[in-house]
Amino acid sequence: MDTYSVWGAALVALVVGFGVGYVVRRVWATRQAGIVEERTKEVLQEAERKAKELVMEAEKKSVDLFAESKKEERERKVELGNLEQRLVRREEILDKKLTAITNDESVLRTKSDVLKKQESELQAIAEDAQGKLEKISGLSAQEARDELFRKVKEDRRADLAQLIQKVEKENHDEVERRSMSIITTALQRFSRSHISELTTTSFPLGDEDIKGKIIGREGRNIRALERATGVEFVIDETPDSIIISSFDPYRREVARLALAKLIKDGRIQPAKIEEKVEESKQELAKRMMEIGEAAAEEVGVFDLPKEIIQLLGRLHFRTSYGQNVLTHSIEMTHLATMMAGELGLNVEVAKKGALVHDIGKALDHDIEGTHVDLGMKVLRKYNIDERVIQAMQSHHEDYPYAIPEAYVVTAVDVLSAARPGARRGTIEAYIKRLGDLERIAMEFPGVKSAYAISAGRELRVFAIPEKIDDFRALELAREIANKIQSELKYPGEIKVNVIREMRAVEYAR
Repeated sequence: MDTYSVWGAALVALVVGFGVGYVVRRVWATRQAGIVEERTKEVLQEAERKAKELVMEAEKKSVDLFAESKKEERERKVELGNLEQRLVRREEILDKKLTAITNDESVLRTKSDVLKKQESELQAIAEDAQGKLEKISGLSAQEARDELFRKVKEDRRADLAQLIQKVEKENHDEVERRSMSIITTALQRFSRSHISELTTTSFPLGDEDIKGKIIGREGRNIRALERATGVEFVIDETPDSIIISSFDPYRREVARLALAKLIKDGRIQPAKIEEKVEESKQELAKRMMEIGEAAAEEVGVFDLPKEIIQLLGRLHFRTSYGQNVLTHSIEMTHLATMMAGELGLNVEVAKKGALVHDIGKALDHDIEGTHVDLGMKVLRKYNIDERVIQAMQSHHEDYPYAIPEAYVVTAVDVLSAARPGARRGTIEAYIKRLGDLERIAMEFPGVKSAYAISAGRELRVFAIPEKIDDFRALELAREIANKIQSELKYPGEIKVNVIREMRAVEYAR
């Protein structure tokens, strides 16, 4: 075949193919359109069916809601009707009560008018009777009342004095019995030896010849020692020893340590003396810290600042009436612990208050002020619990008793200080105190004589019975005690015993 015949056949075949494809595509498209149309009809029918169901369900719910609302409306109408009926009944009751009250008020007003009238009549009768009585007796109503009160007072004065004495005695006996039980229990559980410290310290010498070195040429060494330590050295009174004399135990201890160091060194001269004295003070400062720590550990107090501990150790070298202040404080702490426990008080507050109550005595040689005020200042400076300060501030009654533990600290201070042998006093001070007691009692009018007995613990006052009755005797005892308390300084307490003795004498002939 030639080329044109081939291209013609191909062209015919292509045209035939396009025609066949077109016919096939139209047949497939028609069939697909039919299928889609059927599906669309089915979806529409299903949607119509569901829409009808929803409409029916909505109509049913609306009917139910309408019926329920109708029911609620009927119930509300019934409830409102009942409420209205109750309100009407209550209003009727209130109207009846108001009417009754109005009637009662009218009756009461009438009675009140009658009573006022009767009162006026009685007042007139009373005034008339009083005028007649005043005319008959010759006294006014006020004068008669005063005379009656005076007679009753005189008649019952003795009974009143006896009653007051009885009540005071019963209360005093009960308080004394209870306090004595607590105090004796505490004292039985704690026992501590007391040694009254002297104002001198004996320093032994191994060699009598060393005294010459201590004295030095023309006494320059001994003068340097006394000037540096503030004590007095007595050289020639006792063999093989030197007496160190000073009222301050701290100074005596510094002098003793310095003298021991100088003798050990062998070179005793003014420059060396100053060096050894300074070394002794530093060594004693370390010892005071150790002593304070031991004291706090002994009484079970472990939270005090180191500065307070240092001051406690310094109290070891301080005495009061010959009594070591630290020993006194430790004893007070033990007693306060036991007494506070017996009384159900705060044991820790009482314990610490007793331990630091005299802490100001470690400072009062250097700073102006009483040891109580100085102690309060230093305790507040180091943030000690305010309750502890309140417990210690009243032990000399300079401040009011703020807490119950303050009474415990004061009581154990008196117990420790007033115990026989605990403190020493000179015979001159002792005699003067007794004379002052008797002098104060004799200053009061109506006192016949007064005697201080029991080492000044009791003052017996004999009253003149014609001038002092039983009631006045009670007042006199209290006034004497208050004056003694305000004018004298003394350890412990003093019992004031006013005695009024009445003797009736008659002769039979």
